[in-house]
Amino acid sequence: MNSRNKNLYRALLLLAFVGINAAILFGIGAIWVYMNSGADKASILHLTAGAEDNYQPRMEWEELENEGRPMEQQTLLDIQKDYLRSWYVRNVAFASNDPYGLDDYFTDSMRVKLKRILEFNRTSGTTVKQTTLAHHPKLEFYSSDGKLVVFTDQDVESFNEVWQGEEKLHTARQINSYRVLMLLEDGFWRIRHFEEIETPEENISNQSVVSSGNLKDLKGVNYYPAQNPWDTFGVDFNEDTIEADFQKINQMGLNTVRIFIPYQDFGEAEINEEKLDKLKKVFDLAAEADLLILVTLFDFYGDYDLMDWNRTHRHAETIISSFKEHPALLGWDIKNEPDLDFESRGKAGVLAWLEEMIRQIKKIDPDHPVTIGWSSANAANNLAEQLDIISYHFYESPEMFAPSLSELRSHINNKPVMISEFGISSYSGIWNAFTGSEEDQANYYSKMVSHFEKDNISFLSWTLYDFENIPVEVVGRFPWRRAPQKSYGIIGNDGRIKPAYEIMEMTQKK
Repeated sequence: MNSRNKNLYRALLLLAFVGINAAILFGIGAIWVYMNSGADKASILHLTAGAEDNYQPRMEWEELENEGRPMEQQTLLDIQKDYLRSWYVRNVAFASNDPYGLDDYFTDSMRVKLKRILEFNRTSGTTVKQTTLAHHPKLEFYSSDGKLVVFTDQDVESFNEVWQGEEKLHTARQINSYRVLMLLEDGFWRIRHFEEIETPEENISNQSVVSSGNLKDLKGVNYYPAQNPWDTFGVDFNEDTIEADFQKINQMGLNTVRIFIPYQDFGEAEINEEKLDKLKKVFDLAAEADLLILVTLFDFYGDYDLMDWNRTHRHAETIISSFKEHPALLGWDIKNEPDLDFESRGKAGVLAWLEEMIRQIKKIDPDHPVTIGWSSANAANNLAEQLDIISYHFYESPEMFAPSLSELRSHINNKPVMISEFGISSYSGIWNAFTGSEEDQANYYSKMVSHFEKDNISFLSWTLYDFENIPVEVVGRFPWRRAPQKSYGIIGNDGRIKPAYEIMEMTQKK
């Protein structure tokens, strides 16, 4: 019996020994295969799946007429991918003074230079935040063995922030050109040489494309369907409803509607095709009703971080390219009331994002006016030089309108002015001590329209309809804020015409 147990133990030990060695050999083999398989860097570096998606500067290669062997399309895509990732990891490194990730995109000599700069910045307590916005590479040479490329990256547009601890010392938009040499190592393209070269001066025109003469006759409303406010393009999208509403607006003698594009709902950088199709239908219905559309972009957006700039640029690029030639397009309103983000996100950061977005939009569509829907006249002098229309919202007493307009005009160099929101709630209830009424609303409209017509100012009322349901994201949960917001319309949510409607309708007869 003892002899049998000993044999059993020996057999078990032998099997265990063989099993352990097999596992070790399998592991070594798996590692060897993995290291030689050209695995995606995003899976083995600090790069997450979203990192590549977040970094999307415009990349436009010049026609390939390089020396050496012809460039394969897939190889060009691989070079572009690793080149942009090199910018991304370098930007991350300089923002944190941490060299992690540089080894995978730069050769030894380049890493030494970059790490020396990082060490100096770390010692001095300085960090540099940067994003590139556009690249225009031109391939110069591709070696016969397919392992070396040389190209010039011309007119690289970038935005930089220099920080000392928590204090922002300097911001700058720059345009630089570089000569780049990349080597293929271990299946990845790494930067071996990177030097700045001379860049011709940028030629950007800030001239307005519109004049006050062709804006003074614009009058209309901010538009949401009555049953799905702040969600025009959602699951309840109804062409028949929108068509009837647009015809109603036309019959009032109005000619303009302002609509809103929610950034996240439309897919952020990757635009949702279904949403884009719905927007196309809205444009077509507006054209059929002889209405112009002022498109307000980036609704419910509030990031403005440098690392997010490229995604917002790709969002705007898709929408603007899709509709810049549509006959119903009036112009582009970059964002609704961005000045309300000054305190939480920092005024300088918000204005920098807006200024660059103006530049990006004008590159894509130089033929339509660009504006920003500021929350008040006090904020509307921001970026006035770069905008084509100065638009702001007015919800104060009519007696305050003329003085505030006069003060604004002293700062905007005769730019045309539009009041892109005005109005007053007809709500009368416990939350405003029963002080409101539809008659008061009509009286307010009458006084405001008189001001607009006297000064030849375009105007858009807030809003066409009363709303039964207001999203929490818009005004919060407090009933004293929600209740009045439901009654700003000139038409009740039951379709009943309110006296203010007649004031708007009368504007066509004057």
